[in-house]
Amino acid sequence: MTSLRLAPLTADNIVAANALSLKPGQEAFVAPVSHSIAEAYVNQDTMWPRVVVSGDDVVAFIMATFNHESDDPLYRATILRLNVDADHQRQGIGAFAVDAVLTEALERGFNAVVAVWEEGELGPGRFFQAMGFKIVGETPYGEVIGERALKA
Repeated sequence: MTSLRLAPLTADNIVAANALSLKPGQEAFVAPVSHSIAEAYVNQDTMWPRVVVSGDDVVAFIMATFNHESDDPLYRATILRLNVDADHQRQGIGAFAVDAVLTEALERGFNAVVAVWEEGELGPGRFFQAMGFKIVGETPYGEVIGERALKA
């Protein structure tokens, strides 16, 4: 595989990000990239939308939020979305994207990162737990809340 790099979501890559495909059944566990794009546009001060690029191809999308002022700890340093293209899953791309969020959070002075996900056989729970996230609770909507402490 070509080396991976992280890039901001821009007009040059937004169409490719929106065209990322999922494996059958995975759509129940993640919002479409188009929803994330709208959310990032409305909340530009706190949202952090990025794409993972391999060669010239967009292979993943990740969006986090960073907000020291949030009254809700769930939205201080949080991974909100992670979409890895169906043809590129299980190649370390998701881990690369999550590691980028962890690094960014540490650089911004956060002590932990939260991830929120839907539980299920095809959901990302095992992935996040393998990345060191510990289950710490549940949202009012039944989503799992995982947290990973950061070390300086």
